[in-house]
Amino acid sequence: MNELVTDQMKRPVQDLRISVTDRCNLRCPYCMPAEIFGERYEFLNREELLTFDEIEHITNIFVKLGVTKVRLTGGEPLLRANIGDLITALANIKGIDDLTLTTNGFLLAQNAQALKDAGLQRITVSLDSLDDATFAQMNGREYTTTRVLEGIAAAEKAGLSPIKINVVVQKGINEHTILDIARHFKGTGHIVRFIEYMDVGNLNGWDLSQVMPSQEIITLINSEMPLEPDSPNYIGEVAKRYQYVDGTGEIGVISSVSNPFCGDCSRVRLSADGQMFTCLFASRGTDLRAVIRDASSEASLIEKVASTWRIRTDRYSEERSSLTKPLEEKVEMYKIGG
Repeated sequence: MNELVTDQMKRPVQDLRISVTDRCNLRCPYCMPAEIFGERYEFLNREELLTFDEIEHITNIFVKLGVTKVRLTGGEPLLRANIGDLITALANIKGIDDLTLTTNGFLLAQNAQALKDAGLQRITVSLDSLDDATFAQMNGREYTTTRVLEGIAAAEKAGLSPIKINVVVQKGINEHTILDIARHFKGTGHIVRFIEYMDVGNLNGWDLSQVMPSQEIITLINSEMPLEPDSPNYIGEVAKRYQYVDGTGEIGVISSVSNPFCGDCSRVRLSADGQMFTCLFASRGTDLRAVIRDASSEASLIEKVASTWRIRTDRYSEERSSLTKPLEEKVEMYKIGG
């Protein structure tokens, strides 16, 4: 039986995000700037990564404590060899209602059907612009959108739906392409989610002046393609939903900077090396890898996870917004997948 736990603000733990690797094939400046993450950068070695068996074990613990949604992230999760084996194992855990994965899409076309066959239910693809020049600037590798769009098409064919498209909006970089991407996916059944540029980590040179508030994004799209607000799918949903008035689909906005949603946050993150982070903006994690590799009892691991969540008071976005500036040193996004 599940032992539901809540934190100091009475928030349950329901959504587990698992980073399976800290490596990525892109160098997006807002996550992994190329000048820092160059050829000589030392990523985690194989021994430091959680094994699939360890991830499955820890996931079972989280499910016993209330988790029903699991998302695989990275780095880029499709770089992890044999990722389908992990998906199959997680898909067989009773109590997981939603199993999904976030990818940059570059390896998706050749993997989409295998991911579906392994038990993945749906997928989220990061695509910050349809304009190739802008996209190249934002991915740090001068890549075009071709392979990402092919990946989205393959995911649709495989039945990994609904497909969500994540767009980080950085003022002065890609806000001029917002309407293009909204138009492109309108009527396709895919859901575009526009994300305010956030101060995740310490390396991206975040500046509040580069944040385009979500309300401005909605106003812009609504001026050409009328929108109406929609209710959330579930308590704690990150994105605020809007439907096109003509019935041709929906978009979402994630307003972590301009309109924080810490009050009902139920998300926990597991890094590729087994650190449990109770906030996207946390400065330190709790080492679960050491517990599981010390051959501790399952009860010990349950208590470690539960006690960490029970003392949680995280509400970084609310605190940052009240000060209009970032607070303390934070874990880098590439380690915990956003």
